[in-house]
Amino acid sequence: MSARISARISARTLRYLIVIGLIALWELLPRTGLIAELFLPSLSSTLMAGWTDAGEYGHALAVTLYEVVVSMAFACGGGILLGAVVGSLPRPRVLIMPMVSSLYAVPLVILYPVFTVWLGIGSESKIAFASIYGFLPTMLATAAGIQTIDPQLLLAARSMGATLSQRLVRVIIPAAIPTVLSGLRVGGALVIVGVVVSEMLISSAGIGYLISRYRTILDSPHVFAGVLLVLFLAIGFNAVIRWIERKAAIWQTGTRAGQANDDIATGAMQPAT
Repeated sequence: MSARISARISARTLRYLIVIGLIALWELLPRTGLIAELFLPSLSSTLMAGWTDAGEYGHALAVTLYEVVVSMAFACGGGILLGAVVGSLPRPRVLIMPMVSSLYAVPLVILYPVFTVWLGIGSESKIAFASIYGFLPTMLATAAGIQTIDPQLLLAARSMGATLSQRLVRVIIPAAIPTVLSGLRVGGALVIVGVVVSEMLISSAGIGYLISRYRTILDSPHVFAGVLLVLFLAIGFNAVIRWIERKAAIWQTGTRAGQANDDIATGAMQPAT
């Protein structure tokens, strides 16, 4: 036990040291002239640029957060719902899954000009594009997770008189949660990418717009200040997913414990040889 704890502490310490080393290199390399400030501004100048125009960055961050939250509601909510339906029913699965898998292989960024023609350059086109961008992996992961559920679990729940809602809450969701959360992590990350990229292409607001605007005038500190905001946004999303995983761990544990109890009971009922 002590060796395991020390290994975990060592890994955590190593991660912190890597982060501190990268931060130090970010500050020192431009300061010493090894990398030109145009290509990589120092961390202090980047933070100063963001602090000087904090109001502008705060407004842009609010626009991006709004677009990300709405897009995630459509992408992740719709992806989980449709993925559960497609994964549970054989006929829709056979009809829809090949098309969705093929569409997922297409670089969807080429469709963004179509959304701007239909919906304009405001938030609507960004939300529509990012929703579709994150919808596909979430749906595919959910459908795959539903298909991996042990049929014996559903059969046992039906034999004990469980209703559809009880099977959904106590069997289907706990059994599919690991795969669903993996798809949610990928889908949510793609939503953030979709929003920021679409703001960089054609937009008049948002973090992506600021990055693109300052890039055109070669203002590297302001560009990297926007990049830092996007990085913090992605880190915050990952922290939320990890929190959900910890909360959902009790469901997964309960499912495994229930299945183990069923196996023990089955073994006890078998006659000795």
